[in-house]
Amino acid sequence: MKTLAFLCGILFGIGLLVSGMTDPAKVIAFLDIAGPWDPSLILVMITAVLVALVPMQMAQRRTKTVLGEKVAFPTTSGITGKLILGSAIFGVGWGMTGLCPGPSLASLGASTWQEWLFFGSMVTGMIAFEVWQRAGSRVHTPPSAQLATPRKT
Repeated sequence: MKTLAFLCGILFGIGLLVSGMTDPAKVIAFLDIAGPWDPSLILVMITAVLVALVPMQMAQRRTKTVLGEKVAFPTTSGITGKLILGSAIFGVGWGMTGLCPGPSLASLGASTWQEWLFFGSMVTGMIAFEVWQRAGSRVHTPPSAQLATPRKT
């Protein structure tokens, strides 16, 4: 199972490299519709949607994956403040650096300080969000529920 996930990740990374998604200048040129716009990444996005379309449709009709794991989709739907804030942070970061999480990880092989700085900042942001989420869930948990939860020692 883990080997299959690893191989899929390698294939995804190769796709990002070949498509140019790991080249920040190319991504920024795609995002800059008011400047020297490079529309070539539209084909990458269309291809990604088409490749994912059939498996996603199949997954929605199943309760287990081909490998026997439970199929789990997000339970939240609709637009929330967290979604808007997260999307804005993601978009600003993507526009400023030309990288998002997948291409960032694939770009670490280039070993430039900029790639490592972005990756470190991204991981720090993920950890900070997780800490914030956990702190928020403790605040909203009734004291009686906190006492009822056995502690591991």
